[in-house]
Amino acid sequence: MKFKLTAAKKIRFTAYHIFMIILSATMIYPFLWSSISSFKTIEQLYSGNPLNLIPKPFTLENYRRLFEVLPFGKFIFNSIWLSILIPFTMIVVASFTAYALTRLDFKGRNLLFLAFIATMMIPSHVTLIPNYKTIVDMNLYNTYTALFLTSMFTASNAFNIFFFRQFFLSIPKDLENAAIIDGCSRIGVFFKIILPNSKPAIATTAILSFRTVWNQFLWPMIVINDFEKMTLTVGLKYLKEWEPNWAVLLAGATISILPIIVVFFLFQKQFMSSSMNSGFGGK
Repeated sequence: MKFKLTAAKKIRFTAYHIFMIILSATMIYPFLWSSISSFKTIEQLYSGNPLNLIPKPFTLENYRRLFEVLPFGKFIFNSIWLSILIPFTMIVVASFTAYALTRLDFKGRNLLFLAFIATMMIPSHVTLIPNYKTIVDMNLYNTYTALFLTSMFTASNAFNIFFFRQFFLSIPKDLENAAIIDGCSRIGVFFKIILPNSKPAIATTAILSFRTVWNQFLWPMIVINDFEKMTLTVGLKYLKEWEPNWAVLLAGATISILPIIVVFFLFQKQFMSSSMNSGFGGK
């Protein structure tokens, strides 16, 4: 059955899409300009028309210089493995915790959940000094463990717990009851029933956690002072101090943005599915 749009609706429909195209172009253009400008010479970057995106000449010199000034390959490697291992651990901890808060009936369950939620309201800068003092007292300064532990016990992981809990509430309990009647253990129910039905939630928390860890700057800058252990975001800070060529800085910025875009496009289907379906479960 076809519906015909009136003239007024066609005008509103067209105006809406024109507005969205302009808004999208406004948001995308700075990234395109910075990425393409990383292939320009310094002369074209400063003297060329900012609306001219075509590099003349096209050069890879900025990327070559990027890896000469600082050990950028090491920065990238450190950021990649930390941004994979830490989110994986966060998902494991958050999913187990959320399952306990959702399906296990124990005294103080709701109070414990409220305590997790309360940590999301505390600004990270408030806990900066106590966390630093704790890391120093534990002799973990300038170690990856310092980055790992603080990521486990921050508001971002509390959000993961909240998100998983809301998603688990939308999964019918009848599926679990049927599995338990058939002799499946509680752990078996979690791995065979809950997790397979939670792929959208896992994908969403993976994207958000990856972005959070990848973009961390202040805490890694404070607790890591060895170039061999620095992450990419901290390395960009030192690159700005040591390299006056803005084209080289744009090359570093482009490399730092690309992994997040790639991860989102890989999991965007699950991400959108989770955004639409989570939060509708009841007790």
